Amino acid sequence: MTEIKLYNTKTRKKEVFSPLDADKVRMYVCGPTVYDRAHIGNARPVVVFDTLYRLLRHVYGADHVTYARNFTDVDDKINAKAAETGRSIRDITDETIGWYLDDMGALGAMEPDEAPRATEYIPEMVAMIEELIEKGHAYAAEGHVLFAVDSWKEHYGKLSGRSVDDMIAGARVEVAPYKRNPMDFVMWKPSKGDQPGWESPWGYGRPGWHIECSAMSRKLFGEKFDIHGGGLDLQFPHHENEIAQSCACCGEDTFAQVWMHNEMLQVEGKKMSKSLGNFFSVRDLLDQGYAGEVIRFVYLSTHYSKPMDWTEKKAKEAEATLRKWRALTDGIEPSMSAASTVVDALADDLNTAGAIAVLHELAGKGDAAGLKASAALLGLLSDDLGGWDAAIETSGDVASLIENLLEARKEARANKDFARADALRDGFAAAGVLVTDTAEGVVWELASDFDASKLEALQ
Repeated sequence: MTEIKLYNTKTRKKEVFSPLDADKVRMYVCGPTVYDRAHIGNARPVVVFDTLYRLLRHVYGADHVTYARNFTDVDDKINAKAAETGRSIRDITDETIGWYLDDMGALGAMEPDEAPRATEYIPEMVAMIEELIEKGHAYAAEGHVLFAVDSWKEHYGKLSGRSVDDMIAGARVEVAPYKRNPMDFVMWKPSKGDQPGWESPWGYGRPGWHIECSAMSRKLFGEKFDIHGGGLDLQFPHHENEIAQSCACCGEDTFAQVWMHNEMLQVEGKKMSKSLGNFFSVRDLLDQGYAGEVIRFVYLSTHYSKPMDWTEKKAKEAEATLRKWRALTDGIEPSMSAASTVVDALADDLNTAGAIAVLHELAGKGDAAGLKASAALLGLLSDDLGGWDAAIETSGDVASLIENLLEARKEARANKDFARADALRDGFAAAGVLVTDTAEGVVWELASDFDASKLEALQ
């Protein structure tokens, strides 16, 4: 059996993955708060852990892997949107979940085996809070229930690598008179007016954010399971608080054994921000004409543990590559398993960039069957994601013109006329002709935004 190695955030080292039960491999990933469209940063963990899910299914068998990803459908942002629009909370969350599943499906993401909604697990949350109070790890105050961080001080902060004192000094914590310690976090809070709520031993109220994943994973997977994933932004406080609640309730060595976090996403080298005009939802990109498969390819081109930069250049290169691969594999039915070198790359802490390098090698050898079977393990070249790659009509005149201009570029380089060579290079890019210099020679491809008039202007 293939040996999988994963970087465990909790231990800060890459370890051989050894599931608690190889017949029941269990992975839980924090999902979205459903009040609006998912932005392209939200999509990165979806693609990352979808790829890990595919690898686990390949190694252990599809029937032996269970993947859960939750929906947070009770939250103050949802309440605010309901108040602003006059719509019901359920209407908003149902619509947003539908959008999310459609958009993530467009990126080739398989739906998880379990997709729990927080509002369907309120009794489990209440029961867990009651256990924590009984064990001295939580307390009720003014209609709230809070986790007592001091009761877990020896362990709190191990995931993020910070002490409680450091966290108090550096964190933005809510100042409230009912808190015994500034770091104590809310597990239950009172609801008023038209806020959603449920009856509880502490009055009418609703759960805090962190308790939901602890309660839902426990109900679905038991007190101990294999992998917990999410974006790096969730490491603290969300995941730190999940660990505290679950382990204080069920035992120090319970809950997730491996913690994985993907790094954040930038756009053209800058942090994504509405003020900078570079904030995009997945739907924005799809509506702008980017194929979901192209978006997925760009994500997978960077290792999940590294910051990822979404750029127009990367998207064009991804599109050109996928067009070539789809042309090569057109009509091919997968009749073999993924290449062992692709599996090995993914098994090495989900090295998707390394796996893509192997796909390039397979394409270079003309191994269409191997390419299609191996790409499937990364969620690429599937029939479901096809259709966007309809070939651009390339007339003989266009092809001849491109070849003549490439020859002119070659001559300009030989004559050290770098101004002319650079002008041709930039002109190709502006016209939507993707040119790549390889050891075997120059190859070119037309992008979806090919403009023949710009090409003709280079003569």
